[in-house]
Amino acid sequence: MSSPNATPLILDLDSPEATLELAGGKGASLARMAAAGLPVPPGFHITTAAYRRFVDENGIGDRIVAAAAQADSPASHDEASALIQSLIQEGKVPGDIAFAIREHYEALGPDTPVAVRSSATAEDLPDMSFAGQLETYLNVRGAGAVIDAVKRCWASLWTGRVIGYRQRQGIRSEDVGIAVVVQRLVPAEAAGVAFTANPVTGARDELMINAAWGLGEAIVSGRVTPDTFVFHKPDGAIVSQQIASKETMTVRTAEGTREEPVPAAKRKQPALQPKQAADLAGLGIEIEKLYGQAMDIEWALAERQIFILQARPVTALPQARASLDWKVPHAGFRYFRMSVAEILPEPLSPLFATLALPVYTAATQQLMEEAKFLPPGSIRLITVHDYAYYELAMTAGQLAWLFLGMPFRMSGAVRMVRAANVRWSEQARPRFASIACEWSAHDLAATPARELVTGVQQLIDAAAIYYVTVQSVIGITNISEPFFNAVYNRLIRRKSDPPALTFLLGFDSTPIQAEKSLHDLATWARGQASLAEYLAQTSAKDLAAEVASPSVPISDSTAWREFVARFAAHLDRFGHTVYDLDFSKSVPADAPTSQLETLKFFAAGQGRNPYERQAAGAAAREQAAAMQLARLRGLRLRLFRRVLSFAQRWAPRREDALADVGLGWPVLRRMLREIGRRMAAAGANGAPDDVFWLTREELETAAASLDTGQPAPDLRPAIAARRQTWQTERAATPPVSLPVKGGSRLFGFDFSPWMPARSSQKSGNTIQGFGASPGCVTAPACVIHGPEEFDRMQPHDVLVAKITTPAWTPLFAMASAIVTDVGGALSHSSIVAREYGVPAVLGTGVATQRIQSGQSITVDGNAGVVTLGG
Repeated sequence: MSSPNATPLILDLDSPEATLELAGGKGASLARMAAAGLPVPPGFHITTAAYRRFVDENGIGDRIVAAAAQADSPASHDEASALIQSLIQEGKVPGDIAFAIREHYEALGPDTPVAVRSSATAEDLPDMSFAGQLETYLNVRGAGAVIDAVKRCWASLWTGRVIGYRQRQGIRSEDVGIAVVVQRLVPAEAAGVAFTANPVTGARDELMINAAWGLGEAIVSGRVTPDTFVFHKPDGAIVSQQIASKETMTVRTAEGTREEPVPAAKRKQPALQPKQAADLAGLGIEIEKLYGQAMDIEWALAERQIFILQARPVTALPQARASLDWKVPHAGFRYFRMSVAEILPEPLSPLFATLALPVYTAATQQLMEEAKFLPPGSIRLITVHDYAYYELAMTAGQLAWLFLGMPFRMSGAVRMVRAANVRWSEQARPRFASIACEWSAHDLAATPARELVTGVQQLIDAAAIYYVTVQSVIGITNISEPFFNAVYNRLIRRKSDPPALTFLLGFDSTPIQAEKSLHDLATWARGQASLAEYLAQTSAKDLAAEVASPSVPISDSTAWREFVARFAAHLDRFGHTVYDLDFSKSVPADAPTSQLETLKFFAAGQGRNPYERQAAGAAAREQAAAMQLARLRGLRLRLFRRVLSFAQRWAPRREDALADVGLGWPVLRRMLREIGRRMAAAGANGAPDDVFWLTREELETAAASLDTGQPAPDLRPAIAARRQTWQTERAATPPVSLPVKGGSRLFGFDFSPWMPARSSQKSGNTIQGFGASPGCVTAPACVIHGPEEFDRMQPHDVLVAKITTPAWTPLFAMASAIVTDVGGALSHSSIVAREYGVPAVLGTGVATQRIQSGQSITVDGNAGVVTLGG
């Protein structure tokens, strides 16, 4: 860890020698902007060479590296950190370095308040960000205090969190260094961040500014909802602006900084005037040109002047939303994203679209023909820009056939409804489970590829029959609850009586059983000391990797193996619930992060006991029913008994039926990935998961080639192109009905109120949806697009998603409210949110686009409104 001869220890802020190696990522960026004449506060760099001199002269380098190398768990990371930080704090800064720091500090002015900021050599790089992990000290006064803050910055290179982060990123301790930037502190009246591309939509021609009163720490830490300005970069026009109620601000004190309330008169005033915001946008564009890429910029306003405090490349910019042409495939037909399309929220993978979608179409048509509800061939599943839609094609003659013959077909529909439960529970599910069990027992690695394809088709056939059978069950549940609500609210309920939903609470269902299973495991784990400590200190993502590996990461190997066995049993029972019906998407059995996140939540003693919550719901239900049964007489009593029995018999079955739509998906995914593995070995694709980007014909051809030893065609270019197309389509928002104008009208009726999402929203700070579960909550939002992001969810966040399915239920235990793009009063989100007692606003159509993670929002489940900015 020795430094080269003649390497500078202190540099002026705009020095051309302030490179990444000497000044760290933050320092190098500030030097670049200062040299370009941008308004950067004056200051200087304490280089990585100064840090290495300090380490060498105190003889602590080898001890630091050794301590970090031996740390292999969160607990040991913290132990190593404590040792290393004590070594640094006890060390003495070499005299020439201390003298140079004093000299440069005093040049800024006597007793000048400064910011002392860490700048690591792996910080603020395009593919890696240490942002927020190293320390910054504000309002530091006096040379002695500055030197002490510098040592604390050096020590922050070795916190337990940073040691663990570097290990996960594969960065060796020997390769890291740290510089420190000292700058005159801007007495900020307002501050914030600016993004030179829209971080919400991904639009590269837009620039977004967040602004709040005081120093910028309140925004960065998420303690305040800022004002938001969006500019169109080509012409500088304001696209939108949202002025928030800014309750808190960070201010300077004699000892440092503190949080304090914003004066009431200023809370709803904009923190930036229009010209100031426009000037800042111009500086942002200039910085983007300097770097040649989208930038994340920290800024402050003092005495009517804007200062740039930092700029780093944007590391997680979403793909710009596509503007697709949503023309209908056939003029005169109607297209709807309902039913099965509601659990296919994203563009379909090529393999699901060509292998499974035709089977689901055939099963749907068979159901419609049995019920004689629609003419033969009048409905099918198709894709538009790879999104699933139902196509309804009816001629005038078929429409007349439908309406004139309806009285004669009702008896068939009634018979199908009556048989729905038997067909689901005694026929379709056992058949699906039997085929899945049979293939789970196969040695997949020894099975010919064409036989695997045949097995995949068998599973898909059973899955499609199961799903359309479930639709009969769901159809009855979707009738039973509204029917009960209507009778109860119009004929039974008095003002003092409980709402209708009380009579449907507290029932058991598969998602609730899965939650109780996790709660039971967490309760047991809390009694195992070393296991409980490990769960508390390990992220769900890292824990998922450990559970899948043969290693034993804790000292109590017996407790660990028992934990792994119990968790495996949980996944065996509940791991097939789908996040997305497309089998290219993972299921909890192979992506259990969400399950482990909730388990950690329960193991930490957080959340309500699901047994107690269910018992409370059941007690409220029974009390409400007993009260009405004791009060009512005659016809109203008989009617109440009938509708209540109907609703309570069917309403809980919806979640049970829906939970098993992916019953065979875990083994099906293993079968397809086995074919993908063989194709990768033969050079036909790059990785096992590439198999999902094939078409059915390509899969069958590849399987035949693998079995006969024939050369397989190289499909990698086609797979890459399809992935790119899918990413573009995924960024779009598909209309819920087509044609876009008037597509929700059918036979003269407007069906838009029954669509699973709103087709349009007004601009502004509110988003309208369907109020699906009552209550009102203000909390930070967490926007989640799929299971790969479940670890972002923090306790008491508002869960914001396109849709939720039973596989999302573990997150409900942590959520304070639910908001979705798609869903209605009888969707999974609605039913489970009511069981959990959290507000829900569903079917907004735009929530995942307009809401940002960390943003404070108010969810009013009574009115069906989400207010941005709390």
